Amino acid sequence: MADTHDFLKNSVIIGAHPDDELLWFTSILRKVDEVIILYRDIWSEPQMGDARAAAIKAYPRGNVRFLEMEETGSFDCADWTNPKPGPFGMEFGTEGTRREAKRIVKKSLSQIMPGSFRHSTRPIAQAYRDNYETLYRTLLPLLKPDMNVFSHNPWGEYGHEDHVQVFRVLDRLRDEIGFKLWMSNYCTERSMPLAMQYFSRRPQDYIRLPADKGFAEQVANIYRQHGCWTWRDDWIWFDDECFMEAPSSKPESGGFHLLPMNLFNFGTVVRKPVNTSLLLGTALSSVVVGATIAAALE
Repeated sequence: MADTHDFLKNSVIIGAHPDDELLWFTSILRKVDEVIILYRDIWSEPQMGDARAAAIKAYPRGNVRFLEMEETGSFDCADWTNPKPGPFGMEFGTEGTRREAKRIVKKSLSQIMPGSFRHSTRPIAQAYRDNYETLYRTLLPLLKPDMNVFSHNPWGEYGHEDHVQVFRVLDRLRDEIGFKLWMSNYCTERSMPLAMQYFSRRPQDYIRLPADKGFAEQVANIYRQHGCWTWRDDWIWFDDECFMEAPSSKPESGGFHLLPMNLFNFGTVVRKPVNTSLLLGTALSSVVVGATIAAALE
């Protein structure tokens, strides 16, 4: 089992979204040398980027920075009942197709009623692929062989497509650069089918650390005050967290060895939904929407 001092030497947390660094790395958030958060803006919530930036400015520790990337809105596009990792993260299911049809509808309606509908400028699947390469190019010069990098586990904690993508980019960079890649032990019933593909056939060493609940609440309150806390307000911090070196992106086949897990119920503790649609106020608009959806799906 690794020594705790070595475990945190030349260390960095890389989280996809603001508050990911807090939710999954509570025990080490004050101890690592640097925190990197990837996504600031999201097209569906124009005010979110400034709110997140203000929260990070008020962060109660130094060396926390954004990489100023934009979220794709990929959450829930994969089929988590039959999860399929792909070359860029997760393969999308029927929800990804439905989301793209909805984007086309909004794009069409915005031409009829300018300013009435927010929509992504790129197909979500394309944006997701593009972000993989952008992540790779952006993180490549920041990581060194002697670093300890803490980031998302390969099943994306509760099952988030962005989290899985970040892991897969870092796994590729680990192979090329040689740093140590660590993951924490959070999981839900939603992400368990994918997690079970990655457990090792052999028992693995892990490090258990107590959660820093006082600091966690301090950071969470800053996010709440700035209107960019995305988790449940009644979230209860686990008493401790376990960390282990992350497995390869390629799942193992055959049996698995279960590490201690912080397992929570995604059905009752959910990330607050992002408002990605606007309601139409007239029957005529509804007819237009129906016609546009039909055209988009042909």
